[in-house]
Amino acid sequence: MSKAPTALANKWNLAELNEKFEQATPSEILAWCVQEIPTGLVQASAFNVDDQIITDILYRELKPATPVPVLFLDTLYHFPQTLELVAKSKEIYHLNLQTYKIPDLNSREEFAARYGEALWDTDITQFHHLTKIEPLQRGLSELGAVGWITGRRRDQATTRIQMDILEIDGKGRLKVNPIANWTRKDSWSYVAEHKVVYNPLHDQGYPSIGDEPITTPVKEGEDERAGRWRGTGKTECGIHI
Repeated sequence: MSKAPTALANKWNLAELNEKFEQATPSEILAWCVQEIPTGLVQASAFNVDDQIITDILYRELKPATPVPVLFLDTLYHFPQTLELVAKSKEIYHLNLQTYKIPDLNSREEFAARYGEALWDTDITQFHHLTKIEPLQRGLSELGAVGWITGRRRDQATTRIQMDILEIDGKGRLKVNPIANWTRKDSWSYVAEHKVVYNPLHDQGYPSIGDEPITTPVKEGEDERAGRWRGTGKTECGIHI
């Protein structure tokens, strides 16, 4: 059996590594992850453009002997374009795709029958706990995650400005943000250079894409994540808090 996540995570000097990685490329950071965590490394992906960049680096460039599982949360409320991208990416990259959702529910109708219509309007916290937080934690646990990778950037939201490249999450796992110091422009430059497949909604005013009922287009000059939970005052679903 492998060591406990906490014991493994604590073996690294995160302050030293964060200082070193501040000038590193995402490829260099991810290469370190693959080397240090040959098993137990997981990418959490919502299939937004930044997630796609990380998948491209892992699967096209680095190609570790053991493909990194890509953990996708099927909330039942994704845009059709998102689900189409999931299927397309799986085919292109031959992803080790691991999908997690609420147990025993397979449609929006079943969700509404159990929890009521538009739960996101009446209790957004419960909605995110059911559709994202619990499935993510269950997925990371079942996949034996020692470290997990996110597509977060510091310039995406005010809540992320001080984000480190390497963190320890509440369960003692290493949490890796390899494009933390990139800008939106950096991300799209990478997409253009490497012809990374992405969600067409990004070209239709959706820089950040979540669940269909609670994601709206963003106007010029607005924050990149302004279309998520518009009017609620929320800036995070709870996964990264």
